[in-house]
Amino acid sequence: MRVDVVSQSTVVSGMRASEALSRAMRPHQWIKNLLLFGGLIFSKSLFDPLLLLRSVQGFLLFCFASSAVYLLNDLHDVEKDRQHPKKRLRPLASGDLSPRLAVAAMIVLMLIAVVGSFKLGITFGALITIYLALNFAYTLSLKQQPILDVMCIASGFVLRAVAGAIVIATVPSPWLVLCTMTLAVFVGFGKRRHELVSLSEDATRHRDCLAGYAPQFLDLMMAVSAASALVSYSLYTVAEQTVARFGTPLLIATTPFVMYGIFRFFYLVHLRTEGGDPSKLFVTDRPMLINGVLWVLTVSVIVYAPAEWLPWWAMQL
Repeated sequence: MRVDVVSQSTVVSGMRASEALSRAMRPHQWIKNLLLFGGLIFSKSLFDPLLLLRSVQGFLLFCFASSAVYLLNDLHDVEKDRQHPKKRLRPLASGDLSPRLAVAAMIVLMLIAVVGSFKLGITFGALITIYLALNFAYTLSLKQQPILDVMCIASGFVLRAVAGAIVIATVPSPWLVLCTMTLAVFVGFGKRRHELVSLSEDATRHRDCLAGYAPQFLDLMMAVSAASALVSYSLYTVAEQTVARFGTPLLIATTPFVMYGIFRFFYLVHLRTEGGDPSKLFVTDRPMLINGVLWVLTVSVIVYAPAEWLPWWAMQL
């Protein structure tokens, strides 16, 4: 009887540890890695089974890599997280997950990501390695530097977007890099503004770089980066090479969705005091989610619809 009780207790403890590890890996943040499918969609390769499979494999490998980074971040910031009103509930900060298990999982995830990525190609493997190195540097030092911290975060998104093109042997467009960088910088500064305002006088205790920010400065940075993102995307849609690739100038019709998404994020950050977790916000805020789905659908129709489906006047533009 006693052996059965001990065995049952071990199983329960193992289940709790697995659940805690799963939460620490932050699977809800994997939505960021959907950027890898951008290259597949805009290269008109969405219905190529082989390239779709490679994109899915690349997506999963980036999920493993990003989860390893989250574990590293939580291990490094465990003491600060315990003083944060929300982060104290994270598995490591709350004591639900042991540091030893977190370290072991982090190493395994990194090995899977690196080894698997090089099997998909040397360049793709190099990109994941750079992504991991960048995030190690960010966690250990760079996130303490104002402006540079946001640039590092944005660079992670650019690496994802470029990797999505590389994994299917497509040359990344300069527009892809420019649009991704400017939009990611905008979201990054919005996240910092939310942290600075919501944490008030305790802000610098939880994130050192917040001492170098002020709400007015962050508002300016958000405005500049938002304008840059919108102009970059608009210019991309009407660029000569874009029109030639898709055989239609109608991609400009997707600009209002990008505009609304930017304005909605402004609204949520400034008037609803949200924006601390943009990844969760983009799937929990209904207007933002609907807008994103409509953008994807509209892009898909314009990019993949046969020429005869398009309005006759569009072909004359």
